Amino acid sequence: MFKKTLIASSLLALFSQAALAADTVRWLNDWLPAGDKAVIYLGVDKGLFAEQDIEVEIASARGGSDVVTKLATASADFGSAGLASVLQARAQGPVPVVAVAPIYNKQPDAFFTAEGSGINQFKDIAGKTVATPTFSASNVVFPLVLEANGIARDGVKLLKLDPGALAPMLATGKVDATINWVTVAPGFARSMQEAGKQLKVIPWSDYGFDGYGLSLIASERFLKDNPEVAKKFIKAYRQAQEMAIADPAAAAAALKKMVPEIDEQQAVEQFEASVPLMQNEISEAEGTAKFDAKRLETTWQWVARAQNLPSDSLDPAQVIANGFVE
Repeated sequence: MFKKTLIASSLLALFSQAALAADTVRWLNDWLPAGDKAVIYLGVDKGLFAEQDIEVEIASARGGSDVVTKLATASADFGSAGLASVLQARAQGPVPVVAVAPIYNKQPDAFFTAEGSGINQFKDIAGKTVATPTFSASNVVFPLVLEANGIARDGVKLLKLDPGALAPMLATGKVDATINWVTVAPGFARSMQEAGKQLKVIPWSDYGFDGYGLSLIASERFLKDNPEVAKKFIKAYRQAQEMAIADPAAAAAALKKMVPEIDEQQAVEQFEASVPLMQNEISEAEGTAKFDAKRLETTWQWVARAQNLPSDSLDPAQVIANGFVE
């Protein structure tokens, strides 16, 4: 009798443990860990996901398109990627990936130059030599932003280089400007200071390049199969985002715990550089929980023109999964 009771108790314990087991969500950063990716690490470190009975597995991709591909092939469940990557993929075929919430409601692309270079606004880039990462998504839309500012597509000498070469080239004056996301400005500022120069950042969003940038995206399969887990994950992520905005140092410290090789102070500065892309006049007017229909359409029009796609080849509203954000 005792033996049967012991077996029954053991089975009950096993079933209880199974019932209490956390759900696993596989997350993909759109690039290597850095300060601007610190939100997910802060959420894990502070137990925000654990409070929702979720265990997060974090990995990194090589750009937004890579994130979309991996979500579409069920290699991951959630991730960060430029909304343009999702729109482009969906316009070209039935890709089972959707966006669930904006992260950046402003585009992060910018010119980096030196104070005193004579480049003080967008139009000053005409006739200058500009370096850009070889595989940057900024390169696709750059000709359109030039035209929007009255500059011919061939009005700038564009050099495509390895990302690691850009800061030294700018600091030594071998190029007049570089194309980067504003989130990497702190590293460039340090390189410029070492050369006795001061970095100047000219955001493209100040010169007509409107629309959503980095977004929280998800596998349609995961949303369909695990809707409640998805809602809890998104809730925890957004809580972590708010916490990181309030305390960038805590976000950087959480990142450092899980990725020891990063420079913690630079991570703080990188996240601080990303905050204006999340909190600004747009977030005050439209909130941060949902995609605004007009801004969504604007984002799609930029993508369609850049990719030579018919503007009516996609209804961008179909790329958004509503009902998962509180």
